[in-house]
Amino acid sequence: TEEEKEKKKKKKKGGGGEEVEEEEPDESMLDWWSKYFASIETMKEQLRQQEAAAVEAEEKEEMEFGEGSKGPAKHKDKSKAPKDDKKKKQQQPGGPEAPEKKNKPKIDELKVFNKELESEFDNFEDWLHTFNLLRGKIGDNDDNATEEERIVGRFKGSVCVYKVPLPEDIAREAGYDPTFGMFQGIPSNDPINVLVRVYIVRATDLHPADINGKADPYIAIRLGKTDIKDKENYISKQLNPVFGKSFDIEATFPMESMLTVAVYDWDLVGTDDLIGETKIDLENRYYSKHRATCGVSQTYSIHGYNAWRDPMKPSQILSKLCKEGKVDGPHFGPGGRVKVANRVFTGPTEIEDENGQKKPTDEHLALRVLRHWEDIPRAGCQLVPEHVETRPLLNPDKPGIEQ
Repeated sequence: TEEEKEKKKKKKKGGGGEEVEEEEPDESMLDWWSKYFASIETMKEQLRQQEAAAVEAEEKEEMEFGEGSKGPAKHKDKSKAPKDDKKKKQQQPGGPEAPEKKNKPKIDELKVFNKELESEFDNFEDWLHTFNLLRGKIGDNDDNATEEERIVGRFKGSVCVYKVPLPEDIAREAGYDPTFGMFQGIPSNDPINVLVRVYIVRATDLHPADINGKADPYIAIRLGKTDIKDKENYISKQLNPVFGKSFDIEATFPMESMLTVAVYDWDLVGTDDLIGETKIDLENRYYSKHRATCGVSQTYSIHGYNAWRDPMKPSQILSKLCKEGKVDGPHFGPGGRVKVANRVFTGPTEIEDENGQKKPTDEHLALRVLRHWEDIPRAGCQLVPEHVETRPLLNPDKPGIEQ
């Protein structure tokens, strides 16, 4: 609940004074939010460094080339930076705790993307591309119909053209049948049932929807026939609401794969207005080789605020990836070593349970490989880390303007 979160925030801020540096954070006091706020600090620090580096580079260029055409570009960049900064400040209640966090390396972090996940991973179109199917034009009035209005369905697939005879490196590749080209080991076409878990953390800088310059936002989620409106939990008079909610939906691919997350403004009288919405293609995420299902976290833990959330353990995920990618391994050896393809990784081989008892485990080693999966030759690629993404909310009435 909001109250609990406030208490937790106060607890986190409450440390105060000089003692904070010696204090290790108490495991039982930490929760997902501690992890999130620590990660936000890291992201802000990275943004500050990038901005400083960009300004430095520009100044250097200006010294070399004189003023001239650089003027406008520099101005544009500068006007953008404070806006970003303002957004981040609002995202982080209790800013003063920033420096203290750096002395507490114990808090695990997740990756906070300040954009949508798709733009980081090429739209998850590593082999599945989406083509819109458009209705033909019937009469004159169809000429001005937008492409969006003419969409009757979507075709998903891949088109590949090969030069014959095939180059030797493709024909020779291990476990590879050249007649199938890139269409090896692709999943079957049968419908599959999935559980979709949506975590909504917060919204920032919402457009005011009421006369008082505020809004009363609540969340609405659509996927296939499921339509959830979390109307009774609207947040009164707030443009930067912290929702902290999760929703579970069962769905069947490919019939139900386009998830819509919307924020509405609650109104006592009349209908609730849409502030903005974002659409996520879940099917592309599910089938992508970047494994955008449940992000790979930094450490493997079986209890506490950082407990492993994926239904599969790191060793199971690794075995599956090796099998599907026809990669030799994983071979776990003595002394905390694991060999995958021609790479050797090292790591800890013990894990503590809740009572502090140590047990042998291969999970840390497997996780080390997953976090460096892009280094594995041929089959490797970057796997999606445990993360929070930031998505723009758009309104069809105001195309292209973030809400």
